[in-house]
Amino acid sequence: MAGSAHNLIGDNMRRLRLARNLGQAELAGRAGLSRTAIQKIEKGDSSPRVETLGRIAEALDVEILDLMRQAPRLTAVRFRSKKRMKSREDILVKIARMLHDFKQLEDVLSDRKEYKLKGLAEKIQRLPLKGKERAEKAAEMAREKLGLEPDEVILDVSGGLESAGIKVCPISVAADDFFGLSVLDEEFGPAIVVNVWERITVERWIFSAAHELGHLLMHTNSFNDEDSEYPMREEEDEANIFASYFLMPQEAFEGYWQATRGLGLVQRVMKVKRIFLVSYQTVLMRLMDRGIADKSIWPKFYHFYKLQYNRSLSRKEEPDGIQPEEVGSFAEDMVAAREPHRLDPSDFVVARLKDLTRTALEEEKIGMSKAAEILGMDLQSTRDWAASWGNVDVGHENNASENSRLHPRRKRSA
Repeated sequence: MAGSAHNLIGDNMRRLRLARNLGQAELAGRAGLSRTAIQKIEKGDSSPRVETLGRIAEALDVEILDLMRQAPRLTAVRFRSKKRMKSREDILVKIARMLHDFKQLEDVLSDRKEYKLKGLAEKIQRLPLKGKERAEKAAEMAREKLGLEPDEVILDVSGGLESAGIKVCPISVAADDFFGLSVLDEEFGPAIVVNVWERITVERWIFSAAHELGHLLMHTNSFNDEDSEYPMREEEDEANIFASYFLMPQEAFEGYWQATRGLGLVQRVMKVKRIFLVSYQTVLMRLMDRGIADKSIWPKFYHFYKLQYNRSLSRKEEPDGIQPEEVGSFAEDMVAAREPHRLDPSDFVVARLKDLTRTALEEEKIGMSKAAEILGMDLQSTRDWAASWGNVDVGHENNASENSRLHPRRKRSA
């Protein structure tokens, strides 16, 4: 093998090893090799045989190809994490490959979605506003651009973003401080990546998608290919406010809040939370933000929750608050402990990549193995998925409009 191939294999080995929190000795033990052998391969000083690569790939739970191929690179990324992650590089490689496959499918099927928010970021940058006011206005402008009424509830956030020409990519990363990232890469973007790890609530998934949309529209200068896990607090706060008002516009919130005034506090908050597909904390913080309640709403809510359910509710919930400093540091810890009346994963289903993959399979543009690779599934699971289609589709001619993912409309008067 050529020297460059050595370095490529070594670099890939190191990236995959670190992403799995494995030391060289532990990887060597799993692969039945010496630590010295692993060191030499990673440095590019050794030319591993195919058999050796197979053992290393099995130890890392990847394919041999993952060790031998050049990792794609994204050039305009806003990586969102509260601390440096060993798996950062591996995450970005997985996302780059996913977006590469996404683009290839769109190209081969001539099915690329127009980016409906094109030009909106420039308009937002010119607003004579900043902070909270700018974020609220940006959310209003984004909703208007997407054809949403001021009092309209978004029933399918991921589908709505996809129909607007934004690639939405779910990825499961066992990390309680990584919720997602956004991509403005000219070739593959715009794209939003959401961490759908099972220990993170669905409410968090939805909020993260809207949060990253806020970055795409308000913080275009923050996208780069450098280490950016330590985002500016001001930008994070703005994106949180954007997400809150994008998902829960004030006109609709006021209508539903007034319509539920006969309910007790806990029941009222839970009903409004389920309407907008947000966390109960998002509802409480909106009450504070609009001056409807003060800080005392928090102990009051937890007191009545315990009375009603005979158990305490952990404050370690998501999402980030509109003004986290006002309610304490617990707003920083957003991993799901218990989100009462929580949503189900079916409330955040990303469909477009699977739709494109299915079409490519049906038109014999790709094979089952390629489909499995694109979807990150094993071959048998991919076959089962294909077998489950049956004959239940009504045909493209009966499909709803481009904005159908955001509809049917649910108004506050319903």
